[in-house]
This record gives sequence, C-alpha cells and structure tokens, in this order.
Amino acid sequence: MGFSVNTNVDALSAYNALAKTNKATATAQLRLATLKKINSVADDTSGYNVGKQLEAQNGIMKAQLGNITDAKNYLSTAESALQQINDKLNQIQAKQVDADDPLKDSASIAKDIRTLASEIDSILKNTNINGTQLLASTDGTTALSDASFDIGGASFSIDFGSATYLNPSTLATAIGSASGLQNATDATVLDYDVTTVASNVRSALGRLGNLTQTVNSREEYLTAAVANNTATISSIFDADVAQEQLNATKGQIAGQIGTAMYAQLNSAPQNLLSLF
Repeated sequence: MGFSVNTNVDALSAYNALAKTNKATATAQLRLATLKKINSVADDTSGYNVGKQLEAQNGIMKAQLGNITDAKNYLSTAESALQQINDKLNQIQAKQVDADDPLKDSASIAKDIRTLASEIDSILKNTNINGTQLLASTDGTTALSDASFDIGGASFSIDFGSATYLNPSTLATAIGSASGLQNATDATVLDYDVTTVASNVRSALGRLGNLTQTVNSREEYLTAAVANNTATISSIFDADVAQEQLNATKGQIAGQIGTAMYAQLNSAPQNLLSLF
C-alpha cells in the first residue's frame, strides 16, 4: 500500500463511520425526546401510513361510541316512559275489575281511571330527549319516524314507533283526551278494553330490550376494537425508551472513540515527515 498525503483514505473511512455513529446517536436521542419511534414519514413510510389509517379508524369508532351513548340514553328514556304507561294500564285493568264489586263506588273508580288516562296522555306528549319527541307528537296523535344512529356496521334504527311494536296514534286515541277515556262516560271508562293497548306497550318494551342488547353488543365490539387499534398504533409509533437509552449511550461512547480514531488517522500522514 502506498503512502498518500493528498487523500487520506483511512481518515475518510473513519470520518464516514463517525458520521454514521453520530446520526444513529441523534436518532436515538430524538426518539427519547419525543418518545416516538417514527418522527417523520422517512423513518418508516409503510409504518407511518398504516398507523395513520388506524388512527383514523379509531377516531371514527370513538365517534360511534359517542353515538352509542346517545342511543342508549334515547332507549332508556323511552323505556322508562313505557314502563310507567304499562304500570298505569295495569292499574286501569285492576280498577275495572274492582268496579265489578257492587260494594265499591264505581263513579269514584271511573274518576281514578280518567286520572290514570290523563297521566298516560301526558307521558306520551312530553317524553322527549333534547327536544326530540320519543313516543308521539306533542298533541299525542302522530306516530313518529324511526330514529337512526351510526354505531358502525349495519344501519341501526330505533323503530319502536312503528305499528308493529307500538302505534302512538292508536295509544293516544285509546287513552288520550281527544276521543279516549278522559272524556268518556263512566260506563265506557269502566268497560273499555285496554288489552290491545297494553299488549302493544309490552311489545314495544320487548323491542326496546332487543335494541338495547344490540347497542350493548356493538359497544363491546367497538371498545375492544379501539383498544386493539391503540395497541397496534403504540407498537408502530411509540419508542422503546429503555432500548433507545441504550442506543444513545452506546452512540455517545462510540462517538468519542470514533472522534479519537479519526483524529489519529487524520494526522497519520505526518509520519511521512520523518523520511525527509
């Protein structure tokens, strides 16, 4: 091997090695500072894209979880109202049986039934959440449209307002003030058959139970999915602090040694002066 002063190949090699060491050390120190393994797209293009897609999915699913909370509040409010209506219908039926006792005051019982009918009518007209009527319009005669919520997967509709489960207009007509028990004669009040209405209310409550089960199941799935996505995002973006600390320490030591070796190799051509 020849001796050259113009080009110190060994010193250049040491310089390149030192530059790589310093770069690796700086990378480890940056990861420690940010606690992130990927600080720019260039660090890991594929990982960055996958991680950002998962973050977007998480944002959507968290919004759907918020919708689930609203849907559960919607269902709970409607269920509470229908349970009260169901209880009052049971009381009406019991009082009608009481009225068959000749020792009872049938006129007073008819007044009690009218009071219960009035309370049912009030529940129908005033059950709302955030200004949205749940069971019927404010006049108690109009069946409402289905309420839809985006909770992920298939479209989710709260359809207890349909005639299949509960027809608010039928219930309002039967019990409400327009043409129902509140303005009827004592004889009509005492003989009025609320069996169909009570059956519709129970069917609606059953439907609400099924819808709540669906919402709860979807909530469990989304909660697990968010947790799994978050774990994957963490594995992609989060730095292993202990490992990066080891890398930074190793890099600092290697940098000091590399600097010393570079200095020695850079001055090696001076030995040629002894030949002159």
